[in-house]
Amino acid sequence: MLFTETHIPGVYTLDIEKRGDERGFFARTFCEKELELQGLETRFVQQNASFSAQKGTLRGLHFQRAPDAEVKLIRCVRGAILDLAIDLRPESATFRRWITLELTAENRRLAYIPRGFAHGFMTLTDDTEVSYLVSAFYKPEAEGGVRWNDPAFGLELPFEPTVVSPKDASWPDFSH
Repeated sequence: MLFTETHIPGVYTLDIEKRGDERGFFARTFCEKELELQGLETRFVQQNASFSAQKGTLRGLHFQRAPDAEVKLIRCVRGAILDLAIDLRPESATFRRWITLELTAENRRLAYIPRGFAHGFMTLTDDTEVSYLVSAFYKPEAEGGVRWNDPAFGLELPFEPTVVSPKDASWPDFSH
């Protein structure tokens, strides 16, 4: 696996290393030893799948408060997404800065999002499926979120989301 740290410390893209022949290829999409060598989280307790029928579906931006904060390892297995992460670590030099990463079934890239980030994604195609690992079990009482259009962040998307859940559209303004 090829690890590239982004302009926001702690956020990585992971590209698979294909070993192929006339049949196709083989590649690892998760390797505990390789993540450990990078100093990244290696313990994941749950794998989730998300399917969105329509292009422009926005999911998130969600987080879990400490001590239940989670690391996510995200991969788009069908279609394409714009993965979104906002740094909510108050002590971070990149506090309130955001990053977008294009993850597609074709590029097979993964995103590693550390604790302390609001995370979500917007589908770039119809019939999109995402699979992701999380390092902590979901606890409703620890959940929080921020709106994609909260002026505190100035998040820029390539187009306006067309499907947003009432919950995700109604997070209050960020006040930190």
